[in-house]
Amino acid sequence: MKKRRAQNEAFTLAEVMIAAGIFFLAIFAILELVSNTLRNARGLQQMKVDAGMVAAQLSLTNRLYEGGQSGDFGDLFPGYTWDCEDNEVMSNGLHQVDVIVRHRFGHEDVDTHLSILLFRPESPPGRASGSVGGAFPR
Repeated sequence: MKKRRAQNEAFTLAEVMIAAGIFFLAIFAILELVSNTLRNARGLQQMKVDAGMVAAQLSLTNRLYEGGQSGDFGDLFPGYTWDCEDNEVMSNGLHQVDVIVRHRFGHEDVDTHLSILLFRPESPPGRASGSVGGAFPR
């Protein structure tokens, strides 16, 4: 008969530390990969520019002046321009504002249109009030 020796079947401290080191290296590599992927995805997102941005700016004013106005978005959105046409529709200060935002995309122009009505009784009289015609102040 053979005698069986009792063997210790436990891991040594060195083996456990090496396994933990490999585990943490793998976890940190995965976290770095996820972090880089999220950063790259954020970089690909572009904020959409539309006519609502110009309309929101106009809605903050107390007075509107009949006529046209144009501009751009500066360094924030290069390549985008906007045109705005204001017409008084009723003599009580109701104005229709038509906004167009233009952007060159490849070989074609992409336009965004928006028409809004704004009630601004403090505005100077326009065509609907009998005035010959006003313009935006320069």
